[in-house]
Amino acid sequence: MEKKCPECGEKIIGRVDKKFCSDYCRNAFNNRLNKDSKNLIRNINNRLRKNYRILESFSLQDGKTKTNKTKLLDKGFDFEYFTHLYTTQKGTVYFFVYDLGYLPLDNDFYMIVKRE
Repeated sequence: MEKKCPECGEKIIGRVDKKFCSDYCRNAFNNRLNKDSKNLIRNINNRLRKNYRILESFSLQDGKTKTNKTKLLDKGFDFEYFTHLYTTQKGTVYFFVYDLGYLPLDNDFYMIVKRE
């Protein structure tokens, strides 16, 4: 019985357990199969990287600085995307994007911190 490539339909030559005729067909098949989930992950990672670059753009003196919400929004910061939360013993909640975090303060101000 002749095996055919599931991507292009060509005859498969080689090992008995070979599934695709070439690396190109194998990659094309798997990329098409995983397209939707990879787009979601790619979009989220791009958003997180952008948020990180924005937080990083503020010069941190002694590992922290203050800014207002308008400056963050003007640079394109999206408050919906962060990697984790950190709650202090006093109950203060910091939002982190990897090792850079922000703490909401009064009057639409934010403290940006770097965690070591």
